Amino acid sequence: MRRPSTRDLIKYIEKKHGFRTKKKLGQCFLADDAALEAIADACGLTESSLAVEIGPGVGVLTSALAERAGRVCAVELDSELIPVLADTLSGYGNVGVINADILEVDLPALIAEQGALIPGGADRAVVAGNLPYYITTPIITGLLESGVPADAMIFMVQKEVADRLAASPGSKDYGVLTVTVTYYCEVKKVLDVGKEAFIPSPKVDSAVVQLTPKGDGRVRAKDDGLFFRLVKAGFSQRRKTLINALTGGGFGKEEALAAMEAAGIDPKRRAETLSVADFVRLSDAMGG
Repeated sequence: MRRPSTRDLIKYIEKKHGFRTKKKLGQCFLADDAALEAIADACGLTESSLAVEIGPGVGVLTSALAERAGRVCAVELDSELIPVLADTLSGYGNVGVINADILEVDLPALIAEQGALIPGGADRAVVAGNLPYYITTPIITGLLESGVPADAMIFMVQKEVADRLAASPGSKDYGVLTVTVTYYCEVKKVLDVGKEAFIPSPKVDSAVVQLTPKGDGRVRAKDDGLFFRLVKAGFSQRRKTLINALTGGGFGKEEALAAMEAAGIDPKRRAETLSVADFVRLSDAMGG
């Protein structure tokens, strides 16, 4: 007997449970078998690995993760999906589902707790998920700023966001989000996914990105708060020179000019031409 496709399975689950996707929660279920396998493979899971999934939906990616990992913990906001997940994941003894808002979850504590359920402990922790587009940036920045102890993060995001995450200095997509994420992680685009791969189909195409934390060896600013204020001010007026953007963003002109000279950065450059290392040098010079 032919195994049902993921698309057929999702439609069957929706019909069986009388469930309808909620637009206000940005629910679009990935129904493409190849894309699901690519995401699960990119996680690099083994029987000693922990996978934390954000927004499991009806559990199709959860199942693929459970077949590879020692433990999977899925965090789902929609309470109506909890009984659906209990049904679809009933054959997996290594899966736990938590009904919670990922933005309010203490993820470092959750990873420690769930990893301890693997015999001998988890040797790798991965965070994955098809992220709701309307809160993609808060989720990603929140994870990074919390110091989440993950070896990798594999996310399905809007293609436009993926382009911004993977952008290089000098490109139109390079901005605050790029600098913020690359301050913490190496970014790699895994694959593009068309809108037709989802149920229901969103209005935009998507892409899978892999974020790998740089660890203790990364270039760090002396003052993270000052660094991020500087980055936001620099990009607040993209068409202006860096010195004009910074003074318009609340920094003193003489102080900014002195810092740029000390950091070896031409005041006439624009923020979009600066690398993360450039911003770190400028921030450290600004901090004295």
